[in-house]
Amino acid sequence: METPGDPGRADAAPVTEDQRLFEKPTREQMTFIDSDPWRVLRIQGEFVEGFDRLAGLGPAVTLFGSARTDSEHPWYRAAVETAELLAKSGLVVITGGGPGIMEAGNRGAHEGGGVSVGLGIELPFEQGINPYVDIAVNFRYFFVRKTMLVKYARAFVIFPGGFGTLDELFESMTLIQTGKISHFPIVLFGSEYWSGLFEWVRSTMLAQGNISAEDLDLITVSDSPQEVRDIVVEAIADGTKLDEREEAARRATREAYEHR
Repeated sequence: METPGDPGRADAAPVTEDQRLFEKPTREQMTFIDSDPWRVLRIQGEFVEGFDRLAGLGPAVTLFGSARTDSEHPWYRAAVETAELLAKSGLVVITGGGPGIMEAGNRGAHEGGGVSVGLGIELPFEQGINPYVDIAVNFRYFFVRKTMLVKYARAFVIFPGGFGTLDELFESMTLIQTGKISHFPIVLFGSEYWSGLFEWVRSTMLAQGNISAEDLDLITVSDSPQEVRDIVVEAIADGTKLDEREEAARRATREAYEHR
């Protein structure tokens, strides 16, 4: 009996490389080209291609947000304006290359005369690269793509989104908190959207000692494209205050572990 997602079904979604990576191989799949060592070589190839295509970028900002945001939505229009202002300030704009807020970011960079980068991902459903991308790189593996989204960015601007957007938000905070990256502003757009999440973070995570108060200083919230541009540009040019906040968060993390 065939089940949803069974390759034998005509309506089955295609299996992605991420899915194959985490599946336990069957006896029939133990030939070398279906083995984990072979996949390591494919993963290496994705890293090499990403590094090769993106190494020459100038200072860049990665912009995140929901793929489901309609082009008539105020967040879409705000993302276009924000990206346009960033591009006019000489910054490359990087997105996930898809629709919604990602498209808005690439569109704004294009309209601002800047370089527009889209880092696409293989998904079970069709997504594709939006038409405003100048430099497109497609990835099979989420973790390779996520590395590229961080490696070539000097800041994150995060618009309202879903699980993927939250994943990038908290991963970037963790990388800063643990000292893996530094001099890295994170700006959330849309105070009303994010207020409930950060109220829970304060009332639950902070109250129970699972984070430090200094960790919350890693985030700036804004409702103004101009303010977002100013925060990012100032932090890249002279991030003294930002560096102090990051060091305070790392120091609080070290102290928390030392006093366990």
